[in-house]
Order: sequence, then structure tokens, then C-alpha cells
Amino acid sequence: MLSSTKFGNTVLAPGNLRKVHHIALNVKDMQASRYFYGNVLGLHELTGDEVPATLIELVASGKVANFVTPDGTILDLFWTPDLTPPNPDPEKSFTRAYHLAFDIEPQLFEQAVAVIRENEIAIAHGPVTRPTGRGVYFYDPDGFMIEIRCDPEAS
Repeated sequence: MLSSTKFGNTVLAPGNLRKVHHIALNVKDMQASRYFYGNVLGLHELTGDEVPATLIELVASGKVANFVTPDGTILDLFWTPDLTPPNPDPEKSFTRAYHLAFDIEPQLFEQAVAVIRENEIAIAHGPVTRPTGRGVYFYDPDGFMIEIRCDPEAS
């Protein structure tokens, strides 16, 4: 549903946007977030020559960490030590983004849930089963909701 704001007739044609270029998250505790995304979720952290030239100084100073998702999208973590959420309860915090979802093979879904539990990460919702597949929702160290989901298993 559109708001009362009027939009002009100029729009991007379908297909003009090619892909998600990157996702940027502000994080309060860079070390906790790097461990979470790199170790718990198993994303590859860019190092050395893999770091984009525009971010080399920020990465070297510890202000930015870059990870690559399984589909090649870059996840940038920007260290914001004074970051405070609008509400310490992530269920009540206001954000225009709801969650970041990662896809996993159906046969690995239970293993992912076990990893979340073994790392004592509070599960916000799920695991849930829907016609679109299964999912589990939990929070990263800064209260941003993450989902791991899979398609339904083929019959």
C-alpha cells in the first residue's frame, strides 16, 4: 500500500536493478558480530586482497568487517560503539528492516537450529513450518533479526 505521497511517472524498468549489491549493518560490538557472522553462521570474512579498495583503511582500523554470503552478496558490518536501539527489547524496536534471511538445504535445517541452540542464541520464533518451507528466527548481537530458512523438501 502506498502512502499519500505522490510518485512521479519516472520509474526504473523491471530488470534495471541487477542484484543486491551489499547489506550494511551497524553493530555495537564488532568482535561479537564478527564471531557471530563468521563462526556461528559460517560466512567467509574478506581479508587481504579480498577487501574492496574503498574499504581497506576502515577494515585495517577495525571500523568495518566484510563478509560474503553464499550467493555472493557482501555483508558490511560498521562498528558503531555508541549504538543503542530505540528499545532494548528487539521485539519492540522500530526499524524499517525486519530481518535478513539465509537459505539452507532442507537436510541441513535441523543442524542449523542445533548450532543456534548450542551457541545459546535465543530463538525469537520457530522453528516454523509453512507451505513455503521451514524457518527459524533469532537475533544477532545487536538485536537484528536473522532467519535461516529452507524450501519444502521434495516429495
